[in-house]
Amino acid sequence: MKESLPRKQEQKGSQSMSAQASKKPSANRLAIQMVIALAAGIIVGLIFMAVRENVDPNTWATINNILFQDITAEGAESAIGIFYIGGQLFVRALQVVIVPMIFTSIAMAVGTVSDARTLGRISTKTLLWFLFTTVGGLLLASIIGLIVYNTGMFSVNLDGLTSSTGSTGSNPLKVILDIVPSNIASVFSSNTSVLAIVFLAVSTGLCMNKLGFEKTTTMRRILQEINDIVTVFLNFVVTKFAPIAIFLLISRTFATYGIEYIRPAVVYMVVTVILLLVYLFGAYPLMVLCAVRLNPKTFLRKIMSVILFGFSTSSSAATLPMNYETCVKRMGVDKQVASFVLPLGMTINMDGTAIMQVVATLFIAGAAGYKISIGTLLVISLLALVASIGTPAAPGAGAVILFTILSGVGFTNDAALMAYSLILAINRPIEMLVTSLNCVGDSVASLYVAKSEHLLKEDIFNSK
Repeated sequence: MKESLPRKQEQKGSQSMSAQASKKPSANRLAIQMVIALAAGIIVGLIFMAVRENVDPNTWATINNILFQDITAEGAESAIGIFYIGGQLFVRALQVVIVPMIFTSIAMAVGTVSDARTLGRISTKTLLWFLFTTVGGLLLASIIGLIVYNTGMFSVNLDGLTSSTGSTGSNPLKVILDIVPSNIASVFSSNTSVLAIVFLAVSTGLCMNKLGFEKTTTMRRILQEINDIVTVFLNFVVTKFAPIAIFLLISRTFATYGIEYIRPAVVYMVVTVILLLVYLFGAYPLMVLCAVRLNPKTFLRKIMSVILFGFSTSSSAATLPMNYETCVKRMGVDKQVASFVLPLGMTINMDGTAIMQVVATLFIAGAAGYKISIGTLLVISLLALVASIGTPAAPGAGAVILFTILSGVGFTNDAALMAYSLILAINRPIEMLVTSLNCVGDSVASLYVAKSEHLLKEDIFNSK
């Protein structure tokens, strides 16, 4: 790798950080608007809930048909369902980008990995380490999340709601067959064939790299441009319509079902935050101690600025320059290692995202009445692993990725969408912590790779 690459990376990262800084007020304004929408939705929902309890059934049936009724339900042919239609338009706008976003982002991510093959052992060690830490996070989230799910703390008791099972079938091995599709058109026409989409994306990326850059320039440009279009569309939908949609979805949730969702939603937030903090301040320092054989206290002290910056910006791209500077100048990681590991980790290493997705899916399953088996949990974990790879740096991308998991296991009934709307509203603080964890995971990976390749200056790491 050329020596000028680190400087180019710093310049690129600095530009990204400047751009992020200019967008930060807008992002903060959106977060404030979403909080206001959540509060307003709860208040309006509670008002209608009180109305429901104090008027005669015929009057409430009229109000419900005009405002809240699911117009796709049997017997609702004459209903208007204003709140339902508004919320569903937003959810469907998110759904429509699932297939192109997953396919293009993963295909390009695979291309990035293969383009770095000149780094030889470094690339192999980096990818294996990313896999190790992500699987560790998934294992932790699956065990704790399943325990909480089995205690019933995610459950919501709703009249008329029947329990459901996922689309994985009675034999969990069926998911293996579904990975390789027999018809490409059927895969791209459905949001539920997530594993098949991932298989096709990975296959496309590998085949393009086998052919070489010159023969696949057009295809690479097409994938990049489609991904850019999806990102712009997603950014527009979320920034312009998310607050309105959250108000409509939350209002309908409380007006229709009451406050039963609040307790499991709080449990989801608490469990997720605890797991993220345990992995951030427990698992990573332990990895530094055992795998890198360095002082974890020194690591935490030097990485704290990255943690705080990642939390405040909620952007791995904006945090990349500071992460690079910290790893190279304060922890002694070789420039070539940092220049490869950190940008690659920003693209495909999503430990925090994977943890959050598993707990969120279990919360939605419990709230919507779905049964979770070990086979279904394995599918959820696998989907969280592959779907988080190549997540685009756009507002709302995490929510869309979550929806791919829900679609992949068939958690799509009305109650699941209600719980999903709560995730949209309350997930901002969790996403900020997720960003910090993802960035620190990249730093640990760069330390491990540099130490294993004898490219770590331990005197710099141990200095004050």
